[in-house]
Order: sequence, then C-alpha cells, then structure tokens
Amino acid sequence: MSEVPSNEDLSALEIQLGRKARDVHAIAYRCPCGNPAVIETPPRLSDGTPFPTFYYATCPNLTSVISTLENSEVMDEMNARLSRDANLSGAYHAAHDDYLAARSALAKDMKLDVPEVAGISAGGMPDRVKCLHSLVAHSLATEPGVNPLGDEALNLIGNWWENGNCLERRAEGK
Repeated sequence: MSEVPSNEDLSALEIQLGRKARDVHAIAYRCPCGNPAVIETPPRLSDGTPFPTFYYATCPNLTSVISTLENSEVMDEMNARLSRDANLSGAYHAAHDDYLAARSALAKDMKLDVPEVAGISAGGMPDRVKCLHSLVAHSLATEPGVNPLGDEALNLIGNWWENGNCLERRAEGK
C-alpha cells in the first residue's frame, strides 16, 4: 500500500539516489529495513516533463543486484519465452495494463493530462523485456502475480536487503 513520503523518507531518498528526489508522490514499497525501496512518480513532473516511469526503484542494494541480473542472459531468455509462451505473454500484457491503470488513476486524481505517455508503461511491457529495474519495482509495489517477469526477477535476486542498510552503506562510502 502506497504511503505519503515523510521528510525522513525524502532525506533517505536523497542519500539513496545521490541527488534530491523529484516529484515523489508516494512510497510504494519499503525495504525490510524500513527505508524506501520503490517510489511512485506522477506521469508529469512539476517542471512539465512527461515521465512514464510510475514505479521507480531507489534502494542501491536493490538496483545493484538488478543491474547484475540485467548483465546476465536472463532478459534474452525472458524475451525468448515471451515470443513462444502465449500464457506468459498474456500475463505480461495484463501487467502492462495494470501499470497503465495505476498511473492513469494517479493522473486523474492529480488532474494531469499526459498524452505523451499514453499506452507506454515501462520495462519493455507488453511485448519485450527491456528493463528489469522497472519490472521488479512494479512487482514490489503490487502483489505477487501481477507482473510475472518482475516476480521471476525478484526470485532470482533473492534477499537483496541482506547486504546491509543502504543508507548506512552510502554514509560509509560503499
């Protein structure tokens, strides 16, 4: 369940990202250590820029292990399975629809019109796997089963939070 970010959350995000976080609407998922790990961002930033990435992974421990996974053959294997497995393709398309619906609901609540991102979700959905960061963020922000390939990537990366508190690690320069 998304929650409004506190000042402490915004400070944590700045440490995680190494810069001030822009236009954070909500904390979509917290790491077991309590820090933000995935945020929700409006589809139009306050400076007017369209921003299709609704769910954004912020925890350096998480993004690091996802990057390592992206450097493997996993995305090629996922793309091959998408092209031949109708059930997986259908479930992945449903994940795309879920992503669009969640972002559209926020846009409607905020009275935002963002035609530039209409039909565009993230991570390559609905036809290919392009960015595991987006797919994992979507899986963490929703329930298991919503994004099958995000869930699969999460299973492959394991307990990413066991690498230590990301804020403490950043303060130590690691």
